[in-house]
Amino acid sequence: MSSIRPWRDIARRSSRQIMVGNVPVGGDAPITVQTMTNTLTSDAAATIDQIRRCEDAGADIIRVSCPDVESTAALKQIVRAAHVPIVADIHFHYKRALEAADAGAACLRINPGNIGSAERVNEVVNAAKANGCAIRIGVNAGSLEKDLLEKYGEPCPEALIESALDHIKLLQDRDFHQYKVAVKASDVFLAVAAYMGLAEAVDCPLHLGITEAGGLIGGTVKSSIGLGNLLWAGIGDTIRVSLSAEPEEEVRVGYEILKALGLRTRGVRVVSCPSCARQGFDVIRTVQKLEDALGHIKTPMSLSVLGCVVNGPGEARETDIGITGGGNGKHMVYLSGVTDHHVEDADMISHIVKLVEAKAAEIDAGASVSMDTLHGKAA
Repeated sequence: MSSIRPWRDIARRSSRQIMVGNVPVGGDAPITVQTMTNTLTSDAAATIDQIRRCEDAGADIIRVSCPDVESTAALKQIVRAAHVPIVADIHFHYKRALEAADAGAACLRINPGNIGSAERVNEVVNAAKANGCAIRIGVNAGSLEKDLLEKYGEPCPEALIESALDHIKLLQDRDFHQYKVAVKASDVFLAVAAYMGLAEAVDCPLHLGITEAGGLIGGTVKSSIGLGNLLWAGIGDTIRVSLSAEPEEEVRVGYEILKALGLRTRGVRVVSCPSCARQGFDVIRTVQKLEDALGHIKTPMSLSVLGCVVNGPGEARETDIGITGGGNGKHMVYLSGVTDHHVEDADMISHIVKLVEAKAAEIDAGASVSMDTLHGKAA
């Protein structure tokens, strides 16, 4: 069957599928959204509390750092409390990897080459096999091996790819194939080039990220450019947006990137104008209040909020619920793209929230279909 909007189609790279706990990664599975806690993992209560907030935001997989034995000791309680697979982040200390695998981690984030001797790598791989644990090879431009820096002079795509292939070989030589790979860099150009080269060289799932991307705004922009470029090219099976912000914000930004590309939908897709002197109501504050009030909606659907009738009716025709600003504090409400009724300024926020909740319930019950689905904008 031909696509509704062929110019929106993205042909995803064909990768083999692995399991991270009960979550499939790669193949034809949905692109998963990850984040990482920033609490002390040894503080199980604080870490579980943060994991719960990330789960509420929609995280599919959550990573926790395990730098010491106190962290891996707390991991069993954390894994038991979490509703999503937990990845244990391991650097250098191979015993932490063994402890994390035994504690129930769904995946170990390691660089096999940094674990130590061949015997230690064998132990980690055997522990992963015994516990049904996946492995994520994490290559980072900021921590490349000295021999590769000497060979190439600086971090470059070829160096990141060679590092990844060297680490992959360590696992493949031990008949371990439940792995995914990341080649991250804080430089968007370097990361994108490395991922594109690696995508041609291997068939395993790829974990995308622009590392050390920055704060909420700067990091979101860099991640959107880098990850968006790769995802649009069909590359990427799981993503993490690295921000100097709370981890639940990383999840929200990750979903917004996937939403914009029609690769994954969750919650309300908001279409809103930047506002101008024509606006019939305070668009910026209205959108802020609506986004806060609709954060609990998980059903994929759309809402347009436009300040005047220049573009308002056209955008409203494409969304499930729409509102355009009118004169004298009376604004037009659209339902499923059709003008329906007016609403006064004072009642607007609560009224729109009720309409969105009702539409979401209809979609969930199968009594209605989102306009995004009808117009080919849904994943």
